[in-house]
Amino acid sequence: MSQPAPSAPQYGTAPASERTNVLAIVALVSSFFISLAGIICGHIALSQIKKTGEKGRGLALAGLIIGYIGLVVGIIAVIAWIAFAASLASSGALNTY
Repeated sequence: MSQPAPSAPQYGTAPASERTNVLAIVALVSSFFISLAGIICGHIALSQIKKTGEKGRGLALAGLIIGYIGLVVGIIAVIAWIAFAASLASSGALNTY
C-alpha cells in the first residue's frame, strides 16, 4: 500500500484573513488630508472587509471617525469665516475710501 505524497508547503500566499484591506489603510491616511476621501474609502473598506474577512476593520473605522470629525470641523470653520466676513462687511470695516 502506498502512502500519499506529502504536499509541498505553499510559500508567499497568505490566507485572506491575514491580509489587511488596502482601502482601510488608504482611508486612515487620507482622512488626515482629505476628509471626504477618507470617509468614502472607509465605507468601501468596511464593505469589502465584511465580504472577504480581511483585517483592517479598526483602520477603516478610524479613517471614518477622523474623516467625519475633519468634515464637521471644516464646515464649522467655513461657517465661522462667512459669519466673520459678514460682520466685517456690515460694520463698514471693509469700506476704506
